[in-house]
Amino acid sequence: MDFSGCALVKRANVTAYHRRETEFNSSSDLDDASLLEEWALNPPSTNMKMFLIPPVVCLVAGALIIPTILFVIFSRFNIRKETRYMLLGNALFSDLIYLLFYTLSAALNAAHVHLPEEACILLLFLLAVAYCGGLFTAAAIVLDTYIAILFPLRYVAILPPSRTKKIIVLLWMCSGAFPGIFFLVLSSTHSFMPCVLEMCSVPVTLILTLNGTDAVKLCFWLSTTVIFLCLSLIFCCYAVLYFKTKQSGIWENICSRASVTFLMHNTVLFFYFFPLLVLFVESFLCINFVIREQTGIWISLTVCNVLMILPKALFPFLYGLRYREISASLKSIVRRKHLRLVLPAPS
Repeated sequence: MDFSGCALVKRANVTAYHRRETEFNSSSDLDDASLLEEWALNPPSTNMKMFLIPPVVCLVAGALIIPTILFVIFSRFNIRKETRYMLLGNALFSDLIYLLFYTLSAALNAAHVHLPEEACILLLFLLAVAYCGGLFTAAAIVLDTYIAILFPLRYVAILPPSRTKKIIVLLWMCSGAFPGIFFLVLSSTHSFMPCVLEMCSVPVTLILTLNGTDAVKLCFWLSTTVIFLCLSLIFCCYAVLYFKTKQSGIWENICSRASVTFLMHNTVLFFYFFPLLVLFVESFLCINFVIREQTGIWISLTVCNVLMILPKALFPFLYGLRYREISASLKSIVRRKHLRLVLPAPS
């Protein structure tokens, strides 16, 4: 991308942009493509800074608890050798990486710092890999729970630690290949609009590239298919688990640990997949010109900066701390630090 050309376009459009800024949200006669290009060149700074608050808050919350849980998992041999804890650690690691890179992207975008094209593509690719890693690991966690409950005697033989490590490597390979194909299609078909990569905003880049060639739209529908396959797998596993365990009587008491854990798991998974459904519906409406692309960008900003970030911060609290071994280990660490503080130093 020629950034000097982008700068010339920006200087040429800035006067017209300020002249039409007051009617940006109300006029229906303006051309959507020019409005979107002006958005990419001159995003509303106040609103962009407001959208920076949720990622920063979620990053702080995640940075406080996720490294501690990861330390507990990998520092205790009896915990890290179990399949469920290895998958949990992988999911938490993916979420922390995503929170870090997305907050960096949102901060650079709010500060109007323009990245080189290669750096922007790398940042977007790492975000896609981290998000797919968390998504695929969430599906693997549900599948692990399904096998552990329905096949308890064969669970260790089906998912030994050595096989779990290979599964985690396979998950990361799929997480890299899946967005890699999408980015290759975008670069080969030149579907990135001029100056969009200079802004390097995930919502804006997404909504603009979805209005590209047929190859890009094919990747969009393939992505939708993969997401719905993961959703179908999770829904089927939980439905079978519910009907299989209903006869045991654990659902008679709504406050039992099993029912509360089941509710927590479904809440986390709902927060994971509901933003994707909203994003795909909004993208579908934009592709078919049901809503204006300017409206689509506002929806994408809300989804990406709030709804997709929120489960990353809730996951360690609603899911990770539900495990007795992890919560007990954290309590013992806190207790030892407290005793170390209150015990007098030897004379």
